[in-house]
This record gives sequence, structure tokens and C-alpha cells, in this order.
Amino acid sequence: MNKTVFSSVLCHPLLFPLRLSSFPAGNAKMYKVTVVGSGNWGSVAAKLIASNTVKFGSFHDEVRMWVFEEKLPSGEKLTEVINKTNENVKYLPGVKLGKNVVADPDLENAVKDANMLVFVTPHQFMDGICKRLAGKIRADAEGISLIKGMEVKKEGPSMISNLITKQLGINCSVLMGANIANEIAMEKFSEATVGYNQNKSAADRWVQLFCTPYFNVTAIQDVEGVELCGTLKNVVAIAAGFVDGLEMGNNTKAAIMRIGLKEMMAFSKMWFPSVKDSTFFESCGVADLITTCMGGRNRKVADAYARNGGKKSFDELEAEMLHGQKLQGVLTAQEVHEVLRDRGWQHMFPLFSAVHAISTGRLPPSAIVKISEEKPR
Repeated sequence: MNKTVFSSVLCHPLLFPLRLSSFPAGNAKMYKVTVVGSGNWGSVAAKLIASNTVKFGSFHDEVRMWVFEEKLPSGEKLTEVINKTNENVKYLPGVKLGKNVVADPDLENAVKDANMLVFVTPHQFMDGICKRLAGKIRADAEGISLIKGMEVKKEGPSMISNLITKQLGINCSVLMGANIANEIAMEKFSEATVGYNQNKSAADRWVQLFCTPYFNVTAIQDVEGVELCGTLKNVVAIAAGFVDGLEMGNNTKAAIMRIGLKEMMAFSKMWFPSVKDSTFFESCGVADLITTCMGGRNRKVADAYARNGGKKSFDELEAEMLHGQKLQGVLTAQEVHEVLRDRGWQHMFPLFSAVHAISTGRLPPSAIVKISEEKPR
């Protein structure tokens, strides 16, 4: 059976309670899950996971969620409020996470017994997190990254899943998709894509852990392709926000999205020739691009930037509009720019280059429609 079809069958609502792998036999291994991160998306991930760990006998019920400790306006600690109310009142108010979710402000304590680690933090913090965890996790641990972003190195872009694998010495899959967190929290139907390398059994386990009747997950063997889709679409969403802020209309926005998808594919395949064209037609690809350009936080903040003519910086708008959440698109545009500049390739990626120039104030938002395409060589 085709891998994608197989994973879809595993997620089908009618078959969901009947998965044979849910019933461990004899001394079958038990899996304990920790979510490293507790923002908007991290809290939703914990909710999804917690609903499944109590259903399937192969998982420990408890799901630890590492929380970067904050004091709320009331003077209470965020972790204490989460554990008392079963709700992340700052980043996902009004949504119950599941009574088996335990917030933990101690990173090392949160991960010490886990053999399934879910990473979902802003990507600029991951290097420091990995350094803190190196040598302090179980030898049999598996990781999955829900993080959009990359590191820039002299030899080119390096993905966050690769950072996790190298620094922690564990296999790391990725999960990306058309996943606006608040909609999933309200249990509106969504899809996602797990990208894995050679470890199909680990991929199937991640599918089982995340999949619910309202959150359909499939697995494909293309880590870099899935991860780059999730990363680069945020740059295109910034461009879409400029279009919205200037009220240029749907035709213009569709054109920007098409050009953006071409640049996403070209950039990905230039650096990772193994990336598959078919990956861009999964939830992690064109579907995620569409939803992010229609309703994500990158689009929202870029819209505001264009409407005020760049009078307020993206940093100022992020602080005003996102209430502690982080904007990824502008930082990713900077990282893409560094990679392209080092090789003199900016002209081959006019949309990516324009987003960076506009977001840094070197060009006005209207320049987003003054780009000319050149076929990447």
C-alpha cells in the first residue's frame, strides 16, 4: 500500500479507535511524550497529543509541556495557572488542554523520562535549547520538529531538524501543514504532513500520536522538503500581507502566491536535490501556503506594516499585535537573503529579495509588485 494512503487509513475517524498498534503485547515498549514549547502552536500540539495518549495503550497518559516561565499581570506564574486551570491563559485562552497535560518550567526535568520529544519553539531559540539538553535525554529518544525556520551557515541553509539530530544525537522527523493553531484548537478539520527520513516505524508512531478525527496526518519520506515548505511559506505570507495592506486585490495576491511557490520549490531543490516535487502538493506545501497567506500572523503583521507605510517597524508591530508570540517570516527572509547574497543569487529570487528589502525599510511595500521573474539557473 502507498505510504500516504496507509497513513491516511490510520487517521480515518471510523478506523481510528481500532489500530492494532495501539494495544501493546507482552513487554512492548511504552512511549512517554514531552512537548518542548508552550506558545500558541505548542499548546495546541499538547492538546492533540494528550487526547491520544489516554486512548492508546502504547503511550503513558501524562504529557509534559515545558513552559518558559512568565509572571502574569495577576502576579501568578504561568505554569501554576496552566496546571490549576488546565488552560494556557496567555497563549491559548479559553481552550482546555487535557487534564493529563502537566506544565513544567524546568526544561531538563520536563524531558528526562521522555522518549518522544516534540519541539515547538521559535527557531531562533533552538540552538540554546539543544545545548542545554545535550547528554541529558534518553538514548532511545525520537524527536519531531514543528518549528519553521533554519540556520544560515557558510555552506548554505541548515534545517532545525538537522540541528536537533546533530546536537542531541537523535532521529528527528518534522510536522508541517495548513495549521492555523486557533482553528485546530476549536477542532475545525485540518491536515498536516509528517516528513521522515528512513525510519518509517517512527513516522507511523508520530502519525498515531497527532492524528484525530479533526486533524488528519499523513507521512512522506522527505524531511527537507516538508520542513522547507513550512519555513519558506512565511516569507511569501509577508508578501501577501503587503498586498492586502495596500488593497491590491485577489488577482495580485494570487500572482504573488504563485511566484512565491515557484521560488520555494527552486530554493529547496537547489540546496537539497532530494526534495520531491510531490511534497509541494501535500498539506505542508501549497495548502499551508494558501492558509498562511490568507490568515496567518505573518500576513496580519505585514498588512499593518503596509497600511502605516512602514512608519512602525516589524519589531514594534510584533510587540503590539502578537502579545508575546514571535514573527518568523521577517527573520526567515533575512536568513534566505544571507544565503542568496553570499552566492550572488538574489536576482534569481526576486520575491524573496523584495520581501527582505521591504521589511528592512530599503524599499516601500508597493515594490512587491515591481519584481520581474527570472528562471533560476
